[in-house]
Amino acid sequence: MTRSTEDVHPNEQRTGSDTSEKQLCQPPTLESLPVMSPATTKVEDRELDWPTGWRPYAALFGCFLLMFTSWGLINVFGTFASYYSESLFRGDDLLLSNLIGSTQCFFVLFFSFIVGRLLDANYSRQLLLAGSIILTIGMFMLSICNGNGGLNQGNYGLTWLTQGLVAGMGMACFFVSSSQIAATWFHKRKGFALGVVACGASISGLTLPVMLRFLITSQGFNNAVRYVTIVVSVTCFAAVLLARPNPAHTFRKPEKWTSTRTWVDTSAFREGAFCCFTASIAALFLGFYCVFFSLEEWAATKGIAHKGVPPPGGKVTLSTYWLLSIMNGCSTFGRLSSAWLCDKYGALNVHMTVTTVSSILCLFLWTFANTLAPALVFAILFGAFSGSVIGLPAASMAEVLGPEPDRQARLGHWTGMMYTAAAPFALVGPVITGHLVTKYETYLGVQIWSGLCLLLSAICMAGAIFFRRRKGTTSCSNEKV
Repeated sequence: MTRSTEDVHPNEQRTGSDTSEKQLCQPPTLESLPVMSPATTKVEDRELDWPTGWRPYAALFGCFLLMFTSWGLINVFGTFASYYSESLFRGDDLLLSNLIGSTQCFFVLFFSFIVGRLLDANYSRQLLLAGSIILTIGMFMLSICNGNGGLNQGNYGLTWLTQGLVAGMGMACFFVSSSQIAATWFHKRKGFALGVVACGASISGLTLPVMLRFLITSQGFNNAVRYVTIVVSVTCFAAVLLARPNPAHTFRKPEKWTSTRTWVDTSAFREGAFCCFTASIAALFLGFYCVFFSLEEWAATKGIAHKGVPPPGGKVTLSTYWLLSIMNGCSTFGRLSSAWLCDKYGALNVHMTVTTVSSILCLFLWTFANTLAPALVFAILFGAFSGSVIGLPAASMAEVLGPEPDRQARLGHWTGMMYTAAAPFALVGPVITGHLVTKYETYLGVQIWSGLCLLLSAICMAGAIFFRRRKGTTSCSNEKV
């Protein structure tokens, strides 16, 4: 039986607070995060490195599937955008096709504060079931709204509505849920567990572009989308059965759902670490997915790779979708390795480092990649480091909160508010870069834009580290007094 943090006896809260003040004297890492469970949970259970039984690992696989069908589909959108520009909406401004993908990002992020709060109140099952139904409907409707799916047969309004708005709202139910449900089971190995969950997006981005392009060529666009919809619906409903939170986790059900404080925790905005890290995620989404949405068209424009049938002469042998698949596939390594590193060195430290490296790759390696070899090097390296960049926000927010159980019970709430604040930036970033490409007929603007946004994100992360350490130093000083 669960109880809210407000119901915990004051003596119990005080004991947890005293312990946390001592822990803050040491550099915070994800290994130090304790179990968020009622006081009746045994101490030895809280100290286990890995949870026992099959339920935690079944939930972890279910969360992997949730990420596969949410952020994974956003990673795949570059293949959709490439087909839209070459066939369905040929000749249109690239900002229009990018707007569909950025709309998905916007809704996934914007509704995160609602999803996060509902998760903290133990409504995960209802969220996942609703998301499965909405996403399946959106993807199926995409397969019937563009005529035969041929040259200039696309209906842009309906495509934006089904793929951008409806599918995006369904994916919004999964994104925060995937990390928060897994976090209720894995406490001392939280970073690694979240890394495994994040790999769902990279595996989706590795397999679905290849599947989609092959099926478009052999079966046509509409049938290809229907097959993808079948895969998505099966993984969604499997996740509904498997992804269940730990019943021993502390859930916070509000007294009144109509209160503004139920949805927005204003205390978060009084903490410098939260504000700086939220600003860093906003800057991140302003430029991050511009790379994924533009990669295939950039490679085709440069003559580095081809779309459809290889050109005569055999000089260009690689299909554009392979670059996107390679980038997404390599992100699996980044997500897992960074999760392991953040358990040792702290999520914020690792997050800032990989974001800085990703910025350098965009500003220098991508801008000078004019042949296949450096393009492949960029896809591999950026994929590895960007996987860490996009896979660590939840783990970094857990570190921002600190190890106290009552604060960790707000992880879904604070993570949701962070993503919601970043939603408008995720919407406008790809639209701006798409228009820059159409107007100036070069991808240099995309490369510089993405690199500078990632650099700004790393700087803001440094600010979050500063405030987090200052808070730890202040707590230690007060304890000595």
